[in-house]
Amino acid sequence: MQDTKFLELVKSRKSIRKYKDTPVDKEKIMQCIEASRLAPSACNSQPWRFIVIDNPQTKETFCNEVFSGVFKRTQFAAKAPVIVALISDKGNLLSKIGNVVRTTQFWLINIGIAVENFCLQASDIGLGTCMLGWFNQKAADRFLKIPKGQKTELLISLGYPDENPDFRPRKTIEKISEFYK
Repeated sequence: MQDTKFLELVKSRKSIRKYKDTPVDKEKIMQCIEASRLAPSACNSQPWRFIVIDNPQTKETFCNEVFSGVFKRTQFAAKAPVIVALISDKGNLLSKIGNVVRTTQFWLINIGIAVENFCLQASDIGLGTCMLGWFNQKAADRFLKIPKGQKTELLISLGYPDENPDFRPRKTIEKISEFYK
């Protein structure tokens, strides 16, 4: 199997936990959000919103609130020049009905696709990211004034990498796939 340009990008993306303190241009942040905006979603519900926190003082206060106590393990993200909060909305009526009928939380699948687009785009333009699910979600919602019915699902740390971590092992393709006969 020959690697395509896309597969090379996927293979090169890593979760970054150490960042240079170089600010990230707004244009590059918006390029990542644009890649997310174009992601497919169930019933075209687009159940996401991105809140960018790049003001150093605001980011410091936010990070002190969401990465404290039992969430201290993800405090490394506070050193990134940018934190992006991904806010969910459970989608439009048709996708909400689908959530109930299939007992599947489609908005979470949709968000996963959008965030991966964000991270791949960031990697393609020389930025590093780390998707963070371990943070004080209630503190994040309070800080960001998230309305009822919505929720801060994920945080993404974003910046110029100051490390080149080893790749983490992956299962072989034979262990994760089969052709049904």
